[in-house]
Amino acid sequence: MKMKYFAIATALLLPAILLASGGSGEAERYLALTGRHTDFIPRVFNFLIFAGLLYYLLASPIKNFFTGRQKGISDQLKEIEAKLQASKEEKKEAEARIEESKKKSLDIIETAEKEAELLAVKFAGISDNELKILEKQYEEKSTLEERRVIREAIHDVLNNNINNSDIHLDDKKIIDLLDKKVA
Repeated sequence: MKMKYFAIATALLLPAILLASGGSGEAERYLALTGRHTDFIPRVFNFLIFAGLLYYLLASPIKNFFTGRQKGISDQLKEIEAKLQASKEEKKEAEARIEESKKKSLDIIETAEKEAELLAVKFAGISDNELKILEKQYEEKSTLEERRVIREAIHDVLNNNINNSDIHLDDKKIIDLLDKKVA
């Protein structure tokens, strides 16, 4: 860690040393006032005091800031991971519910098809029974209607076509008359 600070200090001071102007007028005045050629040593000393004060005053708050920031980022990452895990679990649950719903829908469709077949068989049986009943009723009505028509024809033949003068009819003539009326 001290090597870092030394490297930073060297990187900052080296350009100042290399680019220092060698102006003779300033150097002579400085030499006359201080008795030295350059003011490099006092400047380095001032810089070191300044850097030390900055380190003393700012090192702890900066360190605390960065550790707090690191902890905050770590907490955010943990929270995000927890949310991601929760969303993955919800996704798995949703997929399981979808699969269950698909199975239920297939069961419902199968049950509905079976019920439709049963209802079709039931209605076919009922329809067949009703059809048989209707056919039976039709046959009975046709038989009754046929008997009624025969009775009316016989009655009509007997009342209208036969009078007292026709009493000597033979069987062939009566059958011919009945055939004409019925036809």
